[in-house]
Amino acid sequence: MSRAARLLQLLEHLRLHRMPVAGNALAETLGVSLRTLYRDIATLRDQGAAIEGDPGVGYVLKPGFTLPPLMFSADELEALVLGARWVAGHSADPELAHAAQTAMARISGVLPPELRLGIDTNGLFVPKRGDAPPPAPWLPALRQAIRAEHALLLDYRDENDCVTQRRIWPFAMAFFDHARLIAAWCELRQDFRHFRADRVVALCDTGERYPPRRHQLIQRWREQTCMS
Repeated sequence: MSRAARLLQLLEHLRLHRMPVAGNALAETLGVSLRTLYRDIATLRDQGAAIEGDPGVGYVLKPGFTLPPLMFSADELEALVLGARWVAGHSADPELAHAAQTAMARISGVLPPELRLGIDTNGLFVPKRGDAPPPAPWLPALRQAIRAEHALLLDYRDENDCVTQRRIWPFAMAFFDHARLIAAWCELRQDFRHFRADRVVALCDTGERYPPRRHQLIQRWREQTCMS
């Protein structure tokens, strides 16, 4: 491994940890001596990397420092391209499809010519489905509510064609081939419920943040799902 590649791998390893990582653990991961690791830390700091810590204490990368996209491996780039093409052609969410296209264009724009050519000609395609679900008008609003942790008012049509109004706390969405499923806490049922986006008749964002945080709802939902 070249020194440049090793420095990037060190940055990537630090980025994955929120707590300080011991120097000997970092050195073992990279396959270098502790002395070499200390030199690499000093080099990265000289180049602007916000690495906090000292020998015997451990090292942590200060939040907010990001790696440039051209440092993805060939496999990582192919995975990103394939994922972005799936979202662009199968998400049934025009805003998300456009975001996937612009994100890949932005990454491609800063890549070296040989990697850019690899993206454009990698031969990985995602054919459009003939039976793809029609665009659901609520998907952008649902995604924004999940991101903002806002309660929603839904007019929802169930499988028996009955429409009820629900106040829900959306925290996740699953993109299946045949449908988009919303996972939420339902105030009416006082329990977790799943709603199909294509059965939403009307939607209103209350602008009110629901009491628990999204990660807490996800944890409770996972625990309940595993026990059921």
